[in-house]
Amino acid sequence: MAVIFAACNIVQTYQNLMRLQFKIGKVDNVAVGGITVNNKSKLSDFNAMDVLKLTSTLTSGKFPVSFIVNVEAKNPNEGTGGGQSSNAITLKSFPWKLYIDDVETISGNITKPIYVPSKGENVNIPIEVSLDLKQFFKDRGFDKMINLVLALGGQNKDAGKVKLVVRPTLGTPIGDLPYPNDITVVD
Repeated sequence: MAVIFAACNIVQTYQNLMRLQFKIGKVDNVAVGGITVNNKSKLSDFNAMDVLKLTSTLTSGKFPVSFIVNVEAKNPNEGTGGGQSSNAITLKSFPWKLYIDDVETISGNITKPIYVPSKGENVNIPIEVSLDLKQFFKDRGFDKMINLVLALGGQNKDAGKVKLVVRPTLGTPIGDLPYPNDITVVD
């Protein structure tokens, strides 16, 4: 009987852990070649020196972009499993692959565990990104590259341009538990 009860508790714990939800929040601090694109919606919103610098950067064969993808994690578990933190979840690892406009770009992981309390609280997971867009979008000209960057972080942000494919590993009392499959995280 005790073995069956323990097995049922393990299955219930596993099911609760797999209920963790993720979504792309905001994409912040977008900069291209060191130039911030916040509150810009078109190329003419940049001053002449910025356009010259952007053009020069692109003609050099590079288009360095940096930004932060904010992933919201939500633990919908009730927290009624016997203690205040009984249904809290710790993300031990959060390996991710970044897709921009459905093109796979770079990958990474969190640098420290993230605690996600129960009862539906949202926790922000900031993913810092730095990449050369030209490396992944060689076929796009200057206007299309600028429009992509503006869609990411300009005045009319579209977080739908970004998605992450992740496979979290959760810390549990019985050891680390990796998700069985990749999860696609979108807005």
